[in-house]
Amino acid sequence: MDSLLERFCHVDDFCQNFLPAWQARLISEGTRTRRRARSLSESEVMTILVAFHQSHYRDFKTFYLAHVCQNWKGEFPRLVSYHRFVEWLPWVLVPLFAYLQHCFGDCTGVSFIDSTALCACHNRRIAGHKSFAQQARRGKTSVGWFFGFKLHLVVNDRGELLAITLTPGNVDDRVPVPTLLRQVKKLFGKLFGDKGYLSQALFEQVRQAFGVELVTRLKKKMKNHLMSLSDKLLLRKRAIIETIVDQLKNVSQIEHTRHRSPVGLLVNLVCGLIAYCHQPKKPSLWHDQHELTRALPARA
Repeated sequence: MDSLLERFCHVDDFCQNFLPAWQARLISEGTRTRRRARSLSESEVMTILVAFHQSHYRDFKTFYLAHVCQNWKGEFPRLVSYHRFVEWLPWVLVPLFAYLQHCFGDCTGVSFIDSTALCACHNRRIAGHKSFAQQARRGKTSVGWFFGFKLHLVVNDRGELLAITLTPGNVDDRVPVPTLLRQVKKLFGKLFGDKGYLSQALFEQVRQAFGVELVTRLKKKMKNHLMSLSDKLLLRKRAIIETIVDQLKNVSQIEHTRHRSPVGLLVNLVCGLIAYCHQPKKPSLWHDQHELTRALPARA
């Protein structure tokens, strides 16, 4: 998205279709409730939240007070105070999740899966941490122990997100794989992962349930088996998903330890993922169409 207006139009077009259908499916409590119109629409709130993750600001309060309230008064003439804006975050959480799925890409036959840690606090502050004491757990990655959550991702070879899920930090990477793959539309081809997804049972489950071949490297001392040259080359290209994770954390800012509620964490995470989906240029494997045609598996 090049301009704020284009971003808003894209979000507003989605909300015009989604919100009436969603509100019609909500279960009523049986009592008449007053629905007072807010100063900002859902589309405006969502646009501001996503725009923060596309900016150079590192905290939302400074972004809202120093940039939105000072420079965007013409675009948002009915701006509210920062504290009132933050109170509205639960109001747009469900539309944000739905809009994120709307931004997902399509399966191309070559998919990559991985997970990354989202720290809830510094390890020295685990004992006194209260915001996510019930939800977060201690986990371990290749760089050490952490306290927080795991973000699990499936992407295609064009760098587009296909599926995401969030689990406590102590969940094995293989557990949420079926849940992730159910989110992918028209899944086919091969799925490449690291050694953390190595499991004969998972290989059989993925092949039988989804018709996809799970390809991973072998651990040391394991008996070698035949692998096609294209699979070996694509396994070497698995670093694309690590590049995506790096951009999500350092550009889209999906991770920080200042959250004070689960809603705040989820809104920050989803908006960061949406901001990445709107990037005009994403990490991609292929620069040559002939190379792409040779490596991609044939679709049945």
